[in-house]
Amino acid sequence: MKPLGTGDPLRLGPYRVLGVLGEGGMGKVYVGQDSAGSLAAVKVLRPELTHDTNLAQRFVREAQAARAVRSNGIANVLGAWTEGGRPWIATEFLAGLTLDQAVDTYGPLDEPALRALAGVLARTLADIHAAGFIHRDLKPPNIVLTSSGPRIIDFGIARPEHGLTLTTTGQVPVTPGYGAPEQVLGRRVAPSADVFSLGAVLAYAASGSRAYQGSHIAAVQYEVVHGEPRLDGIAPQLQELILPCLAKDPAARPALARIGEAMAAPKGADRMWRRGAIADAIKEREAAAHRLTAPVTIETAPSVTRRRLLTGLAAGGVILAGGGGTAAWWIGSRAASSKRKSDPFGIPPAVRMPVQKLDIEGVKDPFTHDVQPTDLWEVPDQADAYSRPLLPVGDVIVFGVATGGVAAFDITNGKRRWTAPHLRTKSGYLSLSDRLVIGADSKGVLRTFVPSTGEPKWTCPAAEAGTLLAADENAVYFVTKDNKLRSVNRSDARIRWTTPVPADFRGKLLTPAVIGQGMLVVSTSVGTVLVVHTSNGRTAWTRLDHQKVTVRPAVYDNTVYINGKSLDARRLSDGENIWSTKLGDWENDWDKWGPPAAYEDAVYASAGDGIRYLSKKDGTVLWDAFDCADPASPVVRQGHAVWAVELDDRADQPALLVNSVRVADGQSARSYRLPQSEYVRLAAAGNRVFVLHDSSVIAVAAF
Repeated sequence: MKPLGTGDPLRLGPYRVLGVLGEGGMGKVYVGQDSAGSLAAVKVLRPELTHDTNLAQRFVREAQAARAVRSNGIANVLGAWTEGGRPWIATEFLAGLTLDQAVDTYGPLDEPALRALAGVLARTLADIHAAGFIHRDLKPPNIVLTSSGPRIIDFGIARPEHGLTLTTTGQVPVTPGYGAPEQVLGRRVAPSADVFSLGAVLAYAASGSRAYQGSHIAAVQYEVVHGEPRLDGIAPQLQELILPCLAKDPAARPALARIGEAMAAPKGADRMWRRGAIADAIKEREAAAHRLTAPVTIETAPSVTRRRLLTGLAAGGVILAGGGGTAAWWIGSRAASSKRKSDPFGIPPAVRMPVQKLDIEGVKDPFTHDVQPTDLWEVPDQADAYSRPLLPVGDVIVFGVATGGVAAFDITNGKRRWTAPHLRTKSGYLSLSDRLVIGADSKGVLRTFVPSTGEPKWTCPAAEAGTLLAADENAVYFVTKDNKLRSVNRSDARIRWTTPVPADFRGKLLTPAVIGQGMLVVSTSVGTVLVVHTSNGRTAWTRLDHQKVTVRPAVYDNTVYINGKSLDARRLSDGENIWSTKLGDWENDWDKWGPPAAYEDAVYASAGDGIRYLSKKDGTVLWDAFDCADPASPVVRQGHAVWAVELDDRADQPALLVNSVRVADGQSARSYRLPQSEYVRLAAAGNRVFVLHDSSVIAVAAF
């Protein structure tokens, strides 16, 4: 779950919105909580699309389809609103793993598990068809594995049987490699189209690879219509069951009842979601969801929630973190006399980030009349110049301080909230879903703190942490002092796995790393890249060619973007190159791509002396912005602009410029001038842009 951002609703009907589950072209899916504390997945049409009659009708059809189906194998509809305003649909919140997450992380399913999965999916599809609908978008991300079994979700393009697949805009809303040939061709479809999708899903679950592949979407769709499926690595007896589902002729595909009979899972085959690694991951997620809904109370005042009490204390006095990680001292409104045992795993919900109003007008320079960003606050001469990246978390921003350790500062005014002086700044520090900040002390002990208050939480003395790399919703990943990769559970602070760093990467790993789809991507000081499975630390793939530039990968969905001599987009699961973009021949040989920043719509990266905006699909440069960024500058997007830093040595007094260009067209917008700095960090959140320059940190308003 991601924190809410600008424009996200705070409430939808009876649901208080807690965070973002995911988003697509039509809308977003939020985590909502009703007055009884129950969670729901609430899908909302994008506000800019609410006036599009065709899309609104499609959204209404989704609600109708999901409401009409009665099956234990779907996420049941809890409520919907489709009249005026922003339409929304609330369904059961499923805290398990999607099928693609399970396969990417833990590998293909064995034969008994695959048969059990096929039986449940076949029965559920039969229930959907019995209600008069065709799902039309069955794929691994739309199958959630829960402790009670698989569930099919997302009726976004479900239609009655008489409906066409082709939309009014001429687009085919089919996921490449899973939609049936007749869907690809925009023809009328029957329930047999879902049978084809089921065959493609089972082929993926059995092998870990798609049955239809290609270098681009059109190539994949061509293979679906004209090619033969790739079933390498699948047992012959399973191939005989899957292959008929993938027949080009819809009439040749078997009925769902026949598929269920043929799969005939052995007794106990459903243990995949009851016992084992996948079951453990499901239980962890479901336990986390339970903790999110469980009220946490204070022993001395049962009617007051811990979060409310902490908020009141933070407003009434100063909060100091204790050195041992097991206690906290509260100075302020009656806090000194309040003694109670603190649960190290009683983690309060993430505090919502205060959003700064966009600064439309800016500030005019009285001499040049140029418009520059409005400065919000400054923390002068307190930062550690060697600090790891600035870390905005909830209502604070965390960074290393010159006096030692890390400190958190109020994101709205720059005032110090708390300090953890015993943390080793060079070990790094990370956010754990915005609910905790984690770092390591000089002895390698992992220590966690509530971001808003600095209250110490769980520790892991056995970690022997040297450098923290990254964290996901399940664990923290780091390099130990004796140069091993190690993972520690967030739920119980126990070590999950430890593995040696491969020889080619030993002593060279850089932080922070990035994570996606069960893969940990780590760059090195020589430009190589190591990718390991987060489930066990085993190497998935590597990029071994050295680069004369610091490589900082970025991940979005199942793609990792890696800078260097070229900007490469690689498939996260196996490292296969999707596209590669080099700078033009006119560029000097030492000009390389800077760190990329990947967003839903495109990728940004510094290149030469500017910023380039590229298509995620094929790496095509959509616009260039010149003379606005140093080659190695990070790039962040906030408000309506993209931001980077540039050393301006053309004037009498060299300066550091924080430059912005408009997202819409790449035209230069505003620049903020600072004294020349040797050490620079850049971050952005909540309509604010943060800059560390030497030992000072400033915040300016986005526009």
